[in-house]
Amino acid sequence: EALSSGSDELLVERRGQVEWLIFNRPAVRNAMTWNMYERLAESCEAINRDREVRAVVLTGSGGQAFVSGTDIAQFRSMKTAQDFLDYETRGKAVLGALEAVRVPTIAAIAGFCTGAGAAIVNCCDLRIASPSARYGFPIARTLGNGLSMTNYARAASLLGIARLKDLIFRARLIAAEEMLSWGLVSELTPTEDSLLRRAQELAEELAGYAPLTLWATKESLRRLRDEMVPSDNKSDILLSVYMSSDFREGVESFLEKRPPEWTGV
Repeated sequence: EALSSGSDELLVERRGQVEWLIFNRPAVRNAMTWNMYERLAESCEAINRDREVRAVVLTGSGGQAFVSGTDIAQFRSMKTAQDFLDYETRGKAVLGALEAVRVPTIAAIAGFCTGAGAAIVNCCDLRIASPSARYGFPIARTLGNGLSMTNYARAASLLGIARLKDLIFRARLIAAEEMLSWGLVSELTPTEDSLLRRAQELAEELAGYAPLTLWATKESLRRLRDEMVPSDNKSDILLSVYMSSDFREGVESFLEKRPPEWTGV
């Protein structure tokens, strides 16, 4: 299936009743461009219109990463509070579109699944991983930014607050076995090569079950999770981080490949 411009950055493939969405910038560990976010949202909306699709698999190409994060260079062009509010609004819409896909979604994780990648797999219904998988939000040692309230709620509902604090405060990545022990993934494949085959098998299994039961379950649980986010959710916390000197330092030090110097302002 051809998507609009930049379609090679997100590949869409139909395998029987299963739609595959493949993040495809392997040279940069599948870091997300704004275009890729747009294509992801478009693909989710197309899936909801296509009753032939009974399950979705998301994965990264190249075997080194699912998605390693947002492409950091893009943050250099963002200066004003409105720039960051627009970024948050768009991100919320894209991840919301993924979470609202009417059929089960499976993340097949190999290699790095960090930052935006972790946020994306948190929106999926099931996650499986190969032995190389690594998951986390290492922002306390990289960019010095924060997550949206909705993304904190998604992660906390999956991991629990104590584990999420441990993950973010220590800026660490958990390996595949710990992902399994935390319940973040439902299974590990024995080898790297078996991951995609197993994802298709699992998707075909789900495709054989009652679609309305699966939809009702995921939609009910999504609404329950939404109760964790206050209705008067403002962006003051996130803006105080994104408009800080520390965030600018985080972006520049990341792109210059040097350690950041944090000042707390």
